[in-house]
Amino acid sequence: MGTSEAVLHVLSGAVPQFLSSDMCSSNSDLVFYSKCHIKSVKKKGSRRLPSLKCSSMSGCQIGSYRCKRLGGGLHGNTAIDRLTLLRCKCQQAESASGVDTGEGNGAWFVDNAKKLNLNGSMNSEDILEFKTVEQLKRENEVSMSNGKVGTGTNTIFTGGVDSVEDEAWELLRASMVYYCGSPVGTIAANDPTSSNVLNYDQVFIRDFIPSGIAFLLKGEYDIVRNFILHTLQLQSWEKTMDCHSPGQGLMPASFKVRTVPLDGDDSATEEVLDPDFGEAAIGRVAPVDSGLWWIILLRAYGKCSDDLSVQERVDVQTGIKMILRLCLADGFDMFPTLLVTDGSCMIDRRMGIHGHPLEIQALFYSALLCAREMLTPGDGSADLIRALNNRLVALSFHIREYYWIDMRKLNEIYRYKTEEYSYDAVNKFNIYPDQISPWLVEWMPNKGGYLIGNLQPAHMDFRFFSLGNLWAVVSGLATIDQSHAILDLIEAKWADLVAEMPFKICYPALEGQEWQIITGCDPKNTPWSYHNAGSWPTLLWQLTVACMKMNRPELAAKAVSVAEKRISKDKWPEYYDTKKARFIGKQSRLFQTWSIAGFLVAKLLLADPNAAKILTTEEDTELVNAFSCMISANPRRKRGPKRSKQTYIV
Repeated sequence: MGTSEAVLHVLSGAVPQFLSSDMCSSNSDLVFYSKCHIKSVKKKGSRRLPSLKCSSMSGCQIGSYRCKRLGGGLHGNTAIDRLTLLRCKCQQAESASGVDTGEGNGAWFVDNAKKLNLNGSMNSEDILEFKTVEQLKRENEVSMSNGKVGTGTNTIFTGGVDSVEDEAWELLRASMVYYCGSPVGTIAANDPTSSNVLNYDQVFIRDFIPSGIAFLLKGEYDIVRNFILHTLQLQSWEKTMDCHSPGQGLMPASFKVRTVPLDGDDSATEEVLDPDFGEAAIGRVAPVDSGLWWIILLRAYGKCSDDLSVQERVDVQTGIKMILRLCLADGFDMFPTLLVTDGSCMIDRRMGIHGHPLEIQALFYSALLCAREMLTPGDGSADLIRALNNRLVALSFHIREYYWIDMRKLNEIYRYKTEEYSYDAVNKFNIYPDQISPWLVEWMPNKGGYLIGNLQPAHMDFRFFSLGNLWAVVSGLATIDQSHAILDLIEAKWADLVAEMPFKICYPALEGQEWQIITGCDPKNTPWSYHNAGSWPTLLWQLTVACMKMNRPELAAKAVSVAEKRISKDKWPEYYDTKKARFIGKQSRLFQTWSIAGFLVAKLLLADPNAAKILTTEEDTELVNAFSCMISANPRRKRGPKRSKQTYIV
């Protein structure tokens, strides 16, 4: 089947298709196993989707990666059985630990670690912190004894390194997850003090982003490449949650590597990738941000490694288009922003962010720019790019104009008239001035501003949400002046947003009756804890990227120095509690991987500020001109019923 035919076939309703024998070939020495094929597996008493199986002998051999097309479409009236599993027959019973002393995975890892000098910036010691096969085997046995096949070690860091940064690298590598001998991600947390694992032993797309960026900046590209391709294989495989299924193109929130008995053979085992699309998550909410982060990481991989072959693959191009079509689908919403439910992003519990939360809009904008840069011309791309460009202009205008707040805009809202009906209304969303909270009047500095957390009819969420504001700077969703103003506000409100551990996820906390009503009396989201204005060290890397883009590295360096004083002593917590971040979170996991990775990314970017360009995006001239035309004469311009040839929804 030709390439163009394949694209048309996939876009018409089939799953991403793996078309050639070298689809998964790599310039690295990572192993992809021979005789790969896809087939349907059904067992009495259980339901499964078609599974990816990789057959091998006891010593996994290097071979071509050849996969047949999955049977059946992913949408329509056809119901698809579920559990989704990617399977690999590579673990024999006699070497179930994953490492043997012959030619198994342990020897492979040692040999190939020595060869992975990709850009001269690392050596075998950087890649292989634990230098012997015997030690690898012991660590895997510890992991097996705790039921975590394929995850990293489960040991507490005991010191013996020269710096906090060295300790962080050892912990990050200890959290690596392996599938068929190849690294495919990092687990969410490796806390040996916690008996209640929940889903912290899984690989989360959202959580892996700082880990992936750290590995890219270190020159270790293969784990990121494997992560991108394996999560792509999980895309759009329908979940079952009370007989409902998500739109095609959804990326899973997380996946887990499991070792299970081989079908029909009690003497051998196999590894499977088991994804979670939200059907097992607390609250059962599908992750809107997973696909957006996946696109951002894909672009970063290409820019950092100079390997554009991954993003040019037919299946990867199809995956990008499926995510875009899901996000750009028409609906009843009148805004250019993305309408989502509460809990669909980093703030994954009920926190009153349903509607059009800033975090999703900033990631959406960034993903659109990244996708436009990576999409290759071809059948079906022209209409998609046209819709993408129109959405970019409308989205940027909407956020910059209606989400922005500073002292001037706050005073304007204070004097709003309500019940305005006309095309040229100033108070377009019928915002009531009484919504301005007393805390905001006192908190807003004279110099600086920020993008509010949410905007809906008759409602403005004035809380400061860190990730959305920082990524608006990184992506260019905020203008240059607005970006500097956001950093000015962070500097002015340092005692509130940074305090004794960066960085406050939002400000201020919901308290009293407001907390009871909005969170439903959530015992984990108590005021100044967790997502209710807790402090999250992982946000340090996003702050650093924003500071590097705006050429203000001193701000990031100051925040890193604050974190460095205690984060290692506190054993790398997930989050901190209290208004000043003085206590480790009451339910915070220790040795949280994205806290570790966020610190490392911040340190790497401080050492090489130019590296931040793999994440930042700039508007092109056409987009800037289109936006300028919309606000050139009067930002409160009249919008009559007559439409020009090219229109934008604002």
